[in-house]
Amino acid sequence: MSKHELYYGDNLKILQKYVPDESVDLIYIDPPFNTGKLQQRTEIQIEPDAAGDRVGFQGKTYRTHKGKTTHYTDKFESSDAYLQFLRPRFEEAYRVLHPHGSFFLHIDYREVHYCKVLLDEIFGRESFINEIIWAYDYGGRSKSRWPAKHDNILWYAKTPKHYTFNFDEMDRIPYMAPGLVGKAKAARGKTPTDVWWHTIVSTNSGEKTGYPTQKPLGVLNRIVKVHSAQEDTLLDFFAGSGTFGEAAALHNRSSILIDNNIPAIRDIMNRLVFYGIELVNVDYEALRTAQME
Repeated sequence: MSKHELYYGDNLKILQKYVPDESVDLIYIDPPFNTGKLQQRTEIQIEPDAAGDRVGFQGKTYRTHKGKTTHYTDKFESSDAYLQFLRPRFEEAYRVLHPHGSFFLHIDYREVHYCKVLLDEIFGRESFINEIIWAYDYGGRSKSRWPAKHDNILWYAKTPKHYTFNFDEMDRIPYMAPGLVGKAKAARGKTPTDVWWHTIVSTNSGEKTGYPTQKPLGVLNRIVKVHSAQEDTLLDFFAGSGTFGEAAALHNRSSILIDNNIPAIRDIMNRLVFYGIELVNVDYEALRTAQME
């Protein structure tokens, strides 16, 4: 039976206090990208409703109600300040990661080069396995440069010769020219490469929580299935809307989720209740205090 822990607060302090050495099998984080942009989210409340617009655990239906819209600025004073923020958190990730575990950093083109140098220093250059490009085709198109339509995901293995890679769990993709490979191969599909084509979470998607930087479940399902085993413990200390926690729950993995944002905590709690999960280590008093401030 999987267990799911949800913490509210400063992820660095929580990692240092509650997560033991080498206790986590897979880490995925999607920290702020330091874009300098104003991010926006619309809160969504969920309630049981037989005629609702969402279907959850065991076929139960729920209705969503849109709430208030909030904003935050994804900006640090400088790239140095951003890396100073990330360094101790990367070091904690290395500490808590099992020797056969993997670490995934989801970032964008602005900061990926600096983050890779930092991670090479902490994990060792030999521990870098792949840079995955998540490519999508959505949104506006610049007329002054090539439009940026991808994110970067860096994969490090703590022990580069010993890590989980479940090749047979990989979801295969269609051949672009199926007539050239024969019916059997076309039906089976081909192995994905380090470029993953997957749509973003669109505004009318059933996955949509209203969280501004929500990542699609399909991308995280692939990471969870290929890079962990059932009953492993997974960690996301920039948990956001809880997509990694939901992917863990879907595939019978335990998770530790950490975020310091009240709307994110609400989203996670609303999202994981679909799966009959009991969330532990939620500091409700801290939540109530933060909501009153």
